[in-house]
Amino acid sequence: PMVDDMLKNTENTIAGVDLIAVAHGPGSFTGIRIGVSTVKGLAWAADKMCVGVSTLEAMAWHGVSAVGVICPVMDARRSQVYNALFEIKDGRPQRLCDDRAIALSELACEICGKNAFLVGDGAELTYEYMKNEGIDCRIAPPNLLYQSAWGVGMAAQGKTPGTADDLLPVYLRLSQAERERQERMNMNK
Repeated sequence: PMVDDMLKNTENTIAGVDLIAVAHGPGSFTGIRIGVSTVKGLAWAADKMCVGVSTLEAMAWHGVSAVGVICPVMDARRSQVYNALFEIKDGRPQRLCDDRAIALSELACEICGKNAFLVGDGAELTYEYMKNEGIDCRIAPPNLLYQSAWGVGMAAQGKTPGTADDLLPVYLRLSQAERERQERMNMNK
């Protein structure tokens, strides 16, 4: 229903859509599964191409007018954030490292002295940690803080589209259930 409403509001139909883009991770396991599954279903049913983009890269687009290193951060729990670093070149975020789950202490070492611009749901957590460590950084204003469809669309530009069968979620860590299963297996050895 939400997709139908969006198409009606833009006076469009699924037939008028060329490509369907989705943030395929990192992020919450449930959120990634829902987003990827929805896009796979739409793409398959409408015979449309689709593309998955990094959630962090999509968020980096919110820093295109910022100076310094763009630092998307998502709270990954367990004293970590999902993160990647970007710099803006020719009006586009350019990746400086792969998406990763990283401890705030490690991230602090990397962004110290780099004029970091924080975006994402982990920005406030990261900002407070960095401030307590004496590391100068800036937090995005509320309208640029969280991921958006615009960022996903911008990140999709230039990516090679595929079929619904090609689209897969990207997880940087095992789910809690998988970790607990692994722990049980290790204890039984």
